[in-house]
Amino acid sequence: MSFKVGDNVAVIDDVLKGKVIEVHNNKIVIETSDGFPFDFSPNELVVIKESQKELSKFSDISNENLFEKLDQIASKKKTPKFKSTVKQDKLPPMEVDLHIHHLTASTKGMDNYDMLNIQINEAKHKLEFAIKNRIPKVVFIHGVGEGVLKTELEFLFKNYHVSWYEASFKRYGLGATEVYIYQNPKG
Repeated sequence: MSFKVGDNVAVIDDVLKGKVIEVHNNKIVIETSDGFPFDFSPNELVVIKESQKELSKFSDISNENLFEKLDQIASKKKTPKFKSTVKQDKLPPMEVDLHIHHLTASTKGMDNYDMLNIQINEAKHKLEFAIKNRIPKVVFIHGVGEGVLKTELEFLFKNYHVSWYEASFKRYGLGATEVYIYQNPKG
């Protein structure tokens, strides 16, 4: 299947959907509705031409491809699983840059309150994304400034089951806060 920039695609073995932003020989880069880029090989993606509601009207339960996929899944379950040698603590944290010039094209006509609200809404959205996707650490880069954004972020963090502390000075300087998200064990 050939892909082109702008195609709406879905990942075959995941619940991700997005828009193609780059096409390479053996790699397709998509951007999700949350704004995160992901790399996939072409055989992991499918172009979405019709909505799921439209497709379900004409579904055929005796589809050969469906039976083939079920056989593949059954054979995968029989293969032994190997644990990753990379510990969860050693994974690099997700980084969210909250500098206003990264979040909006122009601040013309905005006052400090408007800009702060954009930054806090972005932080809340990314934090909820990380919680939903079980990402253990997020670094919010807020800059030094007068400390207003940092104070507002700390107020936001109190509403979630997280802990926060100064991020690595060596990497971020004084203008970043690292958030550790407490994960519930999978039931």
